[in-house]
Amino acid sequence: MKQIAVGLKGEARRVVTPDQTAEAFGSGLVPVYATPAMVGLMEKAAVAALEGQLAPGDTTVGTKLEIAHLAATPLGDDVRAEAEVVAVDGRRLVFTLAAWDSTEKIGEGRHERVIVARDRFLARVGQKGTSGGER
Repeated sequence: MKQIAVGLKGEARRVVTPDQTAEAFGSGLVPVYATPAMVGLMEKAAVAALEGQLAPGDTTVGTKLEIAHLAATPLGDDVRAEAEVVAVDGRRLVFTLAAWDSTEKIGEGRHERVIVARDRFLARVGQKGTSGGER
């Protein structure tokens, strides 16, 4: 496993489209940028921060998220998210997150991801569907 450096940064951008609204996600009844969409963009920025940094066959999965959605963003506006690695503890990575629209900061928070061996992770997940167990 390669050593991930504190200070790595990633960015993700998008334009708010109708499929990204609270109405479309079912997370609200207004046609503004949805919190789940913002979370997805923030996670995309975290993944971008790690581009080229992981060992072959490794990937990361999100495990923890603490987010504040600070302001509404209308359809058609540009949104940008940034993520920065602030702590590394073995395979656990901690990021600070922030997002802005064209006017103001719209979100902030912290996010944890864990480095996993992609094939092994998918094999374990695949076993869930074949176990036949009920909850």
